[in-house]
Amino acid sequence: MDTLDQLFANSKNSFDLTAAQDQESLLRLVEALEPFSPTEVERRALEKDAPLEFKLAFKVLDSRQFVKANARPLKVGIVFAMWGEQNRLLPKSADNPNGEDLLNVKLAQLDWLFRGSPIDWQLYAVDDGCPYGSGRIAREIVKGSPLEGKASVVFLEEALPASSGPLKNLASANDSRKGGAIILGCQRALEDGAEAIIYTDADNSVHLGQAGLLLRKHLEEGFKVVLGNRKHKHSVLVKQESRWGIGIKALRHMQRMVGHSIFSRGILDSQAAFKLYHRDVLERILEKPSVYDFSFDSDWIACALAMEEPFAKVPFAFIDSFAESASIVQGPMTTWETLLKGLVTAVRERGVPYNEEMARVLDEHIASSKDLDALINHLPEELEAAEDKDLGDPAVMSPAAMAAWIVERKREAVVA
Repeated sequence: MDTLDQLFANSKNSFDLTAAQDQESLLRLVEALEPFSPTEVERRALEKDAPLEFKLAFKVLDSRQFVKANARPLKVGIVFAMWGEQNRLLPKSADNPNGEDLLNVKLAQLDWLFRGSPIDWQLYAVDDGCPYGSGRIAREIVKGSPLEGKASVVFLEEALPASSGPLKNLASANDSRKGGAIILGCQRALEDGAEAIIYTDADNSVHLGQAGLLLRKHLEEGFKVVLGNRKHKHSVLVKQESRWGIGIKALRHMQRMVGHSIFSRGILDSQAAFKLYHRDVLERILEKPSVYDFSFDSDWIACALAMEEPFAKVPFAFIDSFAESASIVQGPMTTWETLLKGLVTAVRERGVPYNEEMARVLDEHIASSKDLDALINHLPEELEAAEDKDLGDPAVMSPAAMAAWIVERKREAVVA
């Protein structure tokens, strides 16, 4: 048996989400680490120069060890939405360089994690009105698979229009931007008797072997809301931050002012696609969703806060699947327009405290993603020296100052 030092030294410093051999190598490393002290493995994983594969392996190992030790039965639904996933659904090939075989990979990860445990699970893949046939492709992929019975492929357009329930205010699948599909997947999971729901992204950015990290907080500590947090110092984050211009600080400053109730509670990664909700809380959330788009995360969190439901945050590993990201295909500022406007809607509908002046600035001065395009490559002087912890503080830059800057930037964009 290799020593811990040898396993550490031989671990790779890269992880390719499109490579089956990297998925297999990771699980071999996890199994090789099982005989060692969890405390010692964690210590090595947290070292500054720890290889990426070793850090990933510790997160998956930590999750698996909880699942193996857990004796409590639980029925879990795992939900993700599909739009424009026709390439990542298929394996990598010469003519499909970004293929991730994502559905088979997710099923294999969940089967590996929960095999032999009292935790029953079902995966729900929801087509969000995808014009490229993601749902049809997914059904073909699972057909005949040994895990076919563990996968439910659902189509949002088949559930609409709805005369009642959480989707009754969604006119068509074309009006959904992820949120509607996630809601439908959660509905199906609840109808099937799921006691807890985990939702994630379609791509392989989150290894689902980490699901035990969420379940530990729920089963051991009783939390009914568990939020993955990529910003924790013990998280593993490989992200293409370069996709944004310097103005991202201004957008986040506005976001955190409007979403003060959320961000002041230390929930700085509200969009992390790795969260668990117990059915008791989820049923309340789904009584009246305020949005059906990318901002649904904030809506759900705001509802939980309005209920005064305790929550836990969990560090986890995330590797950005950049090439086929919806925010790139649809335009990053289109996504940010949705996030900001949806957040305003959510805090108003859920009745949690928020910066009303900043919300009005967004109402009055951000009419479309084109207005954000005028901002994203510029930064107001007030925010140049601001650290992440300062963003959202009106004393650093007030809503009135932000409004004046937005007006000036839009004026200059028109002139240019």
